[in-house]
Amino acid sequence: MASVTVWNEFIHEREDDAVAEVYPDGIHATIADALEARGHDTRTATLDEPEHGLTEAVLDDTDVLLWWGHAAHDEVDDEIVERVAARVHEGMGLLVLHSAHASKPFKRLLGTPCDLTWREDGERERCWVVDPGHPITDGLDDSLVIDEAEMYGEPFGVPEPDRLVFTSWFEGGEVFRSGCCYRRGRGSIFYFRPGHETYPIYHRDDVQRVLDNAVRWATPTEGADATAGNRNVDPRESI
Repeated sequence: MASVTVWNEFIHEREDDAVAEVYPDGIHATIADALEARGHDTRTATLDEPEHGLTEAVLDDTDVLLWWGHAAHDEVDDEIVERVAARVHEGMGLLVLHSAHASKPFKRLLGTPCDLTWREDGERERCWVVDPGHPITDGLDDSLVIDEAEMYGEPFGVPEPDRLVFTSWFEGGEVFRSGCCYRRGRGSIFYFRPGHETYPIYHRDDVQRVLDNAVRWATPTEGADATAGNRNVDPRESI
């Protein structure tokens, strides 16, 4: 079991009736409930809370942070971005969801614009498992078929992933690297493309399974030393 924090701007659900109909309690609540049902200890945090709900105490007690953002990337305080990045380097896992490709923490950790092409036409997506031996794919079929999705297309302005887990094909012809794994310091990062505020994608059992698998994969190893950093050390051998 992991200690999980699900972060969401929580703007669309309060301002758009169509979004509220799909996620009446917020995308964060849907994801947190799904992960709790799978045995994780979950909490949520949102943009409007003090320190965006990501105090040092909260992050110190978080094994894996899930981040969903879309409309207010620039409203996230840079001090909180640095706090999140530091915790990832110390070992906290980070799951970056859908439009959070443009979030400050993801761009800060990857060091690239993380831009892409997109189209919102409600088209069909087939998200192929391209690394079936990876633990994030446990229990999945060879692909996830999503009848209505927002298209994300290449080129995707990210570094070459350490492992590419999913690749999507869209009805309009585009392809996209939809499941990208990275390591930064001691922390594991997973970007997962499927998901949108007006489509019930996070209610799907297969998508929830991916998130559960990814949380387990990104959870810091028991006993890992998270204190190492820039420090003066004594020699291990005689000099």
